[in-house]
Amino acid sequence: MKTLSDLRVAIFADGAEKAGMLEMYAKPYIKGFTTNPTLMRKAGITDYEKFAREILQEMPDRPISFEVFADDFPEMVRQARKIATWGKNIRVKIPITNTHRESAVPVCKQLTQEGIPLNVTAIFTLQQVRAVVDAVKGGAPTYISVFAGRIADTGVDPVPLMAEAVRCLAASPNTELIWASPRELLNIFQADAIGCHIITVTNDILQKLSLVGRDLSEYSLDTVKMFYNDGVAAGFEL
Repeated sequence: MKTLSDLRVAIFADGAEKAGMLEMYAKPYIKGFTTNPTLMRKAGITDYEKFAREILQEMPDRPISFEVFADDFPEMVRQARKIATWGKNIRVKIPITNTHRESAVPVCKQLTQEGIPLNVTAIFTLQQVRAVVDAVKGGAPTYISVFAGRIADTGVDPVPLMAEAVRCLAASPNTELIWASPRELLNIFQADAIGCHIITVTNDILQKLSLVGRDLSEYSLDTVKMFYNDGVAAGFEL
């Protein structure tokens, strides 16, 4: 198995809690950051721009994605243009459709031709991947974020789809593929093996990086000890 230093895939931290983001920023192997309105709401954030500007002041030198939250396309464009002014390291996240299933690909094309770096998010199909690749070709740098973890939640193996997506992106050198919503640490190594450019990882999974390369027989013993010690601490009797 590869060590952390051997990985080619860039690891981005995914979250919206300032303390956790700064903790990951202190780690040189974290190459960028992503967040979204759902994570920000869970973190109790009420002033979107204030939070974003505070984070950007603390982390000015690594890419970070902030998402529009409009549902009509003219408002998406307006929000994207505003968000893009907050810092040179911003990628503006645009959902692949609005809530009415209307494609946001024309919006992506318009913004990327204006020179706004994007992160096109909530992608689940190769048809969506190809549409975005065609639309942003020759424009500003664009992340194409495929939710491999949620695809896996449906019982579908995401690895073949992600491998094909890597091949699709070869047609547009200004694009990079994100393996989004991973469910376990192994996904980092799967993403690396297929040549995926970036994987977004939450802090709870990132905490497991210390386990990489651990001797499995020793890990087995530690697990047995945990069960035993907890049984003793609970005072169980039969």
